[in-house]
Amino acid sequence: MAVAFEAETLLAAQDIRVAFFDVDGVLTDGGVYFSEHGETLKRFSILDGYGLKLLRLAGITPAVITGRDSKPLRVRLQALGIEHVRYGTEDKLPAAEAMLAQFGVTWTQAAAIGDDWPDLPVLTRVGFAAAPANAHAEVRAIAHHVTAARGGEGAAREFCDLLLTAGGHYRRLLDIARGPSA
Repeated sequence: MAVAFEAETLLAAQDIRVAFFDVDGVLTDGGVYFSEHGETLKRFSILDGYGLKLLRLAGITPAVITGRDSKPLRVRLQALGIEHVRYGTEDKLPAAEAMLAQFGVTWTQAAAIGDDWPDLPVLTRVGFAAAPANAHAEVRAIAHHVTAARGGEGAAREFCDLLLTAGGHYRRLLDIARGPSA
């Protein structure tokens, strides 16, 4: 297996049923780009997006809670088939609590990845917390796992791969992706 995580980390993440994602600084590099017409542009990693799709295939529900709202974000999440999203939510804790109740899942069965202070209320309650390599120091300090990748550059995929490995889904999904043996 090409991906590898510490045994202690995998044990901490093995019973996850829902994974919360921040957007800016996690699914994007945290930068905000503006076109000459004033349109907001965002850059998303294809690797990260595929990781979210793999979570769904494994029965782990990806959910997005973001403080911003934009057309590019809505288009991207719709293309990925992400059904559980809260846009423009500065106070992320009530949104996460409502989603957990909707899914019938406890905090210990939830994981989250975030990069800055608004993510701390959720990150400190979930059973497994992760942060991108370039997250704020306070977020990295409480994370169970800090990714090698930066936000928008594979951090979300690394988080997804970790959850897939911990849940025993990674090898099966990889074998499916490889197709039948020749």
